[in-house]
Amino acid sequence: MTSFGITNGPVPARLTVGIVSAGRVGTAVGAALERAGHIVGACSAVSAASVARAAKRLPESEILPAADVAARSELLILAVPDDQLADLVKGLAATQSVKPGTLVAHTSGANGIAILAPLTELGALPLAIHPAMTFTGHDEDTARLSSACFGITAADDIGYAIAQSLVLEIGGEPVRVREENRALYHAALAHGSNHLVTLVVDAVEALRASLEGDELLGQQLIDGDPGGVAERVLQPLLSAALDNALRRGPSALTGPVARGDAEAVATHLRVLTDLDPELAAGYRAMSLRSAQRVGAPTTLFDILTETGGDRRE
Repeated sequence: MTSFGITNGPVPARLTVGIVSAGRVGTAVGAALERAGHIVGACSAVSAASVARAAKRLPESEILPAADVAARSELLILAVPDDQLADLVKGLAATQSVKPGTLVAHTSGANGIAILAPLTELGALPLAIHPAMTFTGHDEDTARLSSACFGITAADDIGYAIAQSLVLEIGGEPVRVREENRALYHAALAHGSNHLVTLVVDAVEALRASLEGDELLGQQLIDGDPGGVAERVLQPLLSAALDNALRRGPSALTGPVARGDAEAVATHLRVLTDLDPELAAGYRAMSLRSAQRVGAPTTLFDILTETGGDRRE
């Protein structure tokens, strides 16, 4: 069914690929695999948005029920939300639509291959291949995969070699994640990407409030639409901060917390509380963690916590 050549390890030949389902991740991965020479023969799509996305990104693919997609696939990609994956696997196993020898890969960050056990018992080769990337549903998603890392988990060295080859074929960088570490791996990615969005949105909200009504003559008015003056003020600062953090680690921390300026932090908490107490609570929590990172003085911890708090790094 599936043939492998031997170079630096098992390398999948051109495969017939099935995608369940045609969401943002599934269609981006499918399009990337097609660019690498594989054939996405079928995909499942239920919502109108998924059907439209499949038609645009995978125009040669037939839209079929999930069981039919699985039955005709040599490589089956399960790209459904984490909370739907277990039920999908059980359903495919119950219909016995996955043939022995089929490569079955899911794109969930939180799960390894254990969740694929019902299909593994039927002779499928289980793989977890998670792109560490956020997806918008637009064409740039596929392009971004070529610069993304993928967390891969497999049952054995052959499985790892296959997962590694698939990722390399689409231009990504494979990173091995042990089965027992998938939850921690996923938590780290969610903490960095999702909370970064919350942090930036909070900063934009506070900056808009500080600038609104004082626009210079001819300057764009401050409003709630994205891409405005507040975002332009923050963009170079945030980009530099992210770059410094990734290249220099905790030593990239600057500002009043890093300096131990308790008076400035207290002032920040006061004005942010006046604007939005919940936003101020987020600032307090992040400042406390930053203070732990830099070993800030006791006076700063006293401001950030009612009892002085935990001063450990």
